[in-house]
Amino acid sequence: MPSNDVRILLQAAVPTAAVGAIAAVVSGVVAGGKGAIGAGFATLVVILFMGIGLYVLQRTAKSLPHLFQAMGLMLYTAQILLLFIFVAAFKNTTLFNPKAFAITLVATTLAWIGAQARAHMKAKILYVEPDSSKGDKPEKTGHSS
Repeated sequence: MPSNDVRILLQAAVPTAAVGAIAAVVSGVVAGGKGAIGAGFATLVVILFMGIGLYVLQRTAKSLPHLFQAMGLMLYTAQILLLFIFVAAFKNTTLFNPKAFAITLVATTLAWIGAQARAHMKAKILYVEPDSSKGDKPEKTGHSS
């Protein structure tokens, strides 16, 4: 992964992990140990899903740039659907508190999306590739003096 991609990944994952840690503490206080476990598991799921999605999207942008926008829309739709499936699958679990899991899943997903949007806005990514030849001057057209 190029350094710009890693920087965006870290700028999205760190705030998400911080929101997850806060959610785990709050869930632990409100719902006990099972609430903290549910919040921790939800945080890991979001970081894993969104991190893999960002990696896939960056690879698509480099190899198939004409599919980038469609791939991004499809990827985010699939991620949200998978997160809903996780909520539905663990709705009646006794391993952890499902309410803490669901709330943390939503909060960390929103934190990831916000942090990723901020990271992309602050990144200095060129959208036009400069000429690779350094010594060449562009040809002049028109009248010469």
